[in-house]
Amino acid sequence: MTDITYGVRETHALLADGRTVEIRPARPEDHHQAERLYADMSAENLRLRFFGVSRLSGRTAADRLCALPQPGHCALIAAFGGRIVGVAEYETGADPASAEIALAVADDFHHCGVGTLLLEHLVHAARQDDITAFTADALADNHLIHKVFADLGLNTARHFDGTEVRCTIRLDPDEHYLAAVDERGRTADTASLRPLLRPRSIAVVGAGTKPGSVGRAVLKNIHRAGFTGRLYAVNPHAHAIESTPCFPAVTALPHPPDLAVLAVPAHAVPETAEQCGKTGVHALVVLASGLDADQAAALLTTCRRYGMRLVGPNCLGIANTEEPVRLDATFAAHRPLPGTAGVAVQSGGVGIALLGGLSRLGIGVSSFVSLGDKYDVSGNDLLQWWEDDGTTDLALLHLESFGNPRAFSRTARRVARRMPVLTVDAGRSAAGRRAAASHTAAAATPTMTRQALFTQAGVIATRTIGELLDTAALLHSQPLPAGTRVAVVSNAGGAAVLAADACAEAGLTVPELPAGLVTELLGLLPAGASAGNPVDATAAVNTEALRDCVDRLCGHGAVDAVLVALVPTALAEATGDDPLQALTHAAPERRPRTVAVVLLDQAERVRLLHTTGGGSVPAYADPQDAAHALAHAAARADWLAQPPGTVPEPAGTDTAGAHALVDAFLAANPEGGWLDPRTCADLLDRYAIPRLPQAWAETEQEAVDAAERLAEPAGRVVLKAYWPGLLHKSDQAAVLLDLEGAAQVRAAYRDLSARFGDVMTGVLVQPMAKRGTELVAGVVQDEVFGPLVLFGLGGTATEILADHAARLAPLTDRDVHELITAPRCAPLLFGHRGAGPVDLAGLEQLLLRLSRLATDLPQLAEADLNPVIARPDGVTALDVRIRVLPRRAQDPYLRRLR
Repeated sequence: MTDITYGVRETHALLADGRTVEIRPARPEDHHQAERLYADMSAENLRLRFFGVSRLSGRTAADRLCALPQPGHCALIAAFGGRIVGVAEYETGADPASAEIALAVADDFHHCGVGTLLLEHLVHAARQDDITAFTADALADNHLIHKVFADLGLNTARHFDGTEVRCTIRLDPDEHYLAAVDERGRTADTASLRPLLRPRSIAVVGAGTKPGSVGRAVLKNIHRAGFTGRLYAVNPHAHAIESTPCFPAVTALPHPPDLAVLAVPAHAVPETAEQCGKTGVHALVVLASGLDADQAAALLTTCRRYGMRLVGPNCLGIANTEEPVRLDATFAAHRPLPGTAGVAVQSGGVGIALLGGLSRLGIGVSSFVSLGDKYDVSGNDLLQWWEDDGTTDLALLHLESFGNPRAFSRTARRVARRMPVLTVDAGRSAAGRRAAASHTAAAATPTMTRQALFTQAGVIATRTIGELLDTAALLHSQPLPAGTRVAVVSNAGGAAVLAADACAEAGLTVPELPAGLVTELLGLLPAGASAGNPVDATAAVNTEALRDCVDRLCGHGAVDAVLVALVPTALAEATGDDPLQALTHAAPERRPRTVAVVLLDQAERVRLLHTTGGGSVPAYADPQDAAHALAHAAARADWLAQPPGTVPEPAGTDTAGAHALVDAFLAANPEGGWLDPRTCADLLDRYAIPRLPQAWAETEQEAVDAAERLAEPAGRVVLKAYWPGLLHKSDQAAVLLDLEGAAQVRAAYRDLSARFGDVMTGVLVQPMAKRGTELVAGVVQDEVFGPLVLFGLGGTATEILADHAARLAPLTDRDVHELITAPRCAPLLFGHRGAGPVDLAGLEQLLLRLSRLATDLPQLAEADLNPVIARPDGVTALDVRIRVLPRRAQDPYLRRLR
């Protein structure tokens, strides 16, 4: 059964200590338990809650809490193990925008975060109910509730009246509130993952007696890794497996294990999970694949009922190389090398490849989780774990899907400030594109949406596993480049050209070196060398000269990175000279810049060369791999150098009016649909989005009269036919331009009326717009990712030219700047071939207001402003299409489990 009261659904969430509670609306059948909650309270807590110690107060409170739902009243409970451990409710009075709240928590659940969690869900419900403030009366000495209110993250005012305090909480969730929710979520999340990643005891359920079984392989790997906790096997047909004591069932274990690894067939998973829950297991890893819908639902329900975190099903297992944990609960062939990279993957095959690559590079792994079908534990959970584990300095992800992309974005953006976060961008194919009607929706491909997420969050998105490992090697071993300027040094001219081309193709620059630096380099290198960049050191260069050359480039401010491309030569072989020593035998303090090497005869795609100073230098077999890694590193440095950005509040918006307009349309059209031109214009006006003046005409004379009013100052007008369902007017020849005078307007109206007949419900009359750069701006409400704002080159060929960029709303000031500068047409906006720049401030405002409209209205399915004319004197939307659907807002940051 699912309860829905004011947008509150039955859900589960984590307490500060990692335990799971159920959050749901109160029901009449909860009355006995609710009364029990108050009856079990100490006299002191009763006094603080009811300003007295009468037991009758608890009964009255339970009556109100469990009453049938009514307008203006919302009551929530938190249940643990079927027992009510906390309640919260609000009730409106004369002012429907303000509600009185009450909160109570069981004595033995104080300081666990129950009250704060309930309040967060109550805030969510209240905002759905258009409530803007909570009020509460509390005793002045009720320090616990005052701390709960103060730590909530919302603006709270207190008014003292003797021994009582009147608290008013403004329900305006801002960045401060979201940061407070983030911190509480991170604390709870990491606590819940400790039994999974730092277990004190493990049971492998389904460990087989035959060497080839998956369960036995897991048990063997746990032994081989040197796990220091208690280890059990569960198999009814053995007494010991791999020197591990074996028990017939989970319920027969002498101690409840923290972690159970389930290596049983799919059909046995739900019952085995139930046994684990009853025994007191805290976390499960389910290896089996092929669970049907009923088995999957039963597994997740069991995990939620007993508060067990779940990895899988359909996964390779987990590993944690930290001391003293030393956990390898996978069935991989090789043990992960201990190190500093955190790895989370959905594909077991990708996981094996990454584990092998990181081990070969010597980077190693801190913790590894094969997420599999990702029923519960996700990449978001792992990012928060790595943020605080004290070991991880590099996060590697392979995610085929996102459960809550906007929450992931917030977490990744925070974590990426502390360590590089890399991902393989899986699922880029056009097969993922949905059918779309508007230009904006057609342009908003799955790839563009994911790229927007990664770009805004500072996640380095690579196209292949190899590229990910290339980049990880560079980030692990070298400082970040301050920019994109690269000096290429080689002992062979052809290798230098390949490396320089690769840099240019990757978006890096290979600048000419200053004359003074060129002179210095030529003084270091053999006769015949050239130093214009690329630097051709010739085949005759020896180790000392090459080392001095690289050191000088690294010490000069002309470049941000040095790429050294080397080939084996007969001269070096004859003299016994090893050019690589120029890179490995160097003082680190002389090389503050990023250094990478290309060895064209190298067998491995990438490896790390250890230096005498204790560091390492990445060496690549292909210049393109090195260049892509350098480009990713430069992009990360640029992202870190920029401030995070803030979400501006555009002035002059009318959110309430916009909601009323959309609600009225949906009341008349319950299935949703496209707004007519007048409603579109009205909605844009609510957000002060500049548009061309217009008038609606249903007769020839109305069109003539409208044209007379609108013709100035251009002197000419446009007639656009309209009927419900018309989207691409140009395709239907439904737009007639450059009409001057009443005669031309009459002729145009008659032409449209003759061609479209009764299907045409009217025409839109607009003045001819001045010429300018034609752009497109729009919004698509993605079912998973939320609203996506798209911008780029517009007009009738916008889909063919495909010059667009996108960012997820809400847009920050930084997002808007990147959105405007990202398309290839950006030079046209900033002034091209002597032309002045367009109104960039006006363009930024248009995008910010469009973003605000999208975040305010979850009903907005898509909006298409095409074209938008940008000129030095202003920005104007000429044509607008907006589609709405009956949707409710969902808070992506509300703390709840998947």
